[in-house]
Amino acid sequence: MELKEFLSQATWINIMINTKLEQLEELKRLSMKVTSDLKADKISVAGREKSRMESIIVKMIDFENILNQDIDRYVDLRKEIEETINLTTDGNSRLVLQLRYIAGKPWDDIADTLGYDKRTVFRLHGKAIKEIESKWGSYKKSS
Repeated sequence: MELKEFLSQATWINIMINTKLEQLEELKRLSMKVTSDLKADKISVAGREKSRMESIIVKMIDFENILNQDIDRYVDLRKEIEETINLTTDGNSRLVLQLRYIAGKPWDDIADTLGYDKRTVFRLHGKAIKEIESKWGSYKKSS
């Protein structure tokens, strides 16, 4: 796996987690719409609604378990990425990588945050990537 691809994983997993969180919220909203009719002539409907509600709750719990596994994976990966970023010795370059790969910021925002033009941000990024690539192979083997 290429270094930039490795560093970019956290951004994509974070997007995936946020998407799943939105899906979970939608499931919760939908579960609130499930109602039962308690009229005497519709007892069987009420019983069916109860099992339908149970089914929705079970699905939500399963979905939450999958989401928690994704979050655990994200936290572990983020730690690895931070350790990899820390292989660079230049503080400005390290900050560019942190803003890009940990915070997930676009290039324009990074330039604005640091008060640099975009070319300077790209230069710092390239410098850091080259430095880390020279150390990354031995780092991966030792971890």
